[in-house]
Amino acid sequence: MTDLETMPVLDTDLLTDEQTETAKPTVAHIVKVKRGENAAAVVLEARVMGTPVVALCGFTWVPSRDPKQLPVCEECKAMYGLYKDFNDGLSDSPKD
Repeated sequence: MTDLETMPVLDTDLLTDEQTETAKPTVAHIVKVKRGENAAAVVLEARVMGTPVVALCGFTWVPSRDPKQLPVCEECKAMYGLYKDFNDGLSDSPKD
């Protein structure tokens, strides 16, 4: 029979520099997604689970309101324009 070994405790609480916005939003952001992901599905999941998402401009927040009533973030618009210029098949504006 072998002796039992104790494994070191791993710290699962990761420290990040992210700051999540909790105030009432003033603009709607365009969510950064991986190729093939649906932005609306990512936002819906984040809204239900309460997890933060990251916008193209780098803004991090937990979605909680309907963004269609807000103007789109100018920095996100500019970043989307750059992505559109370098990637074929992107529409003129994000769908969701």
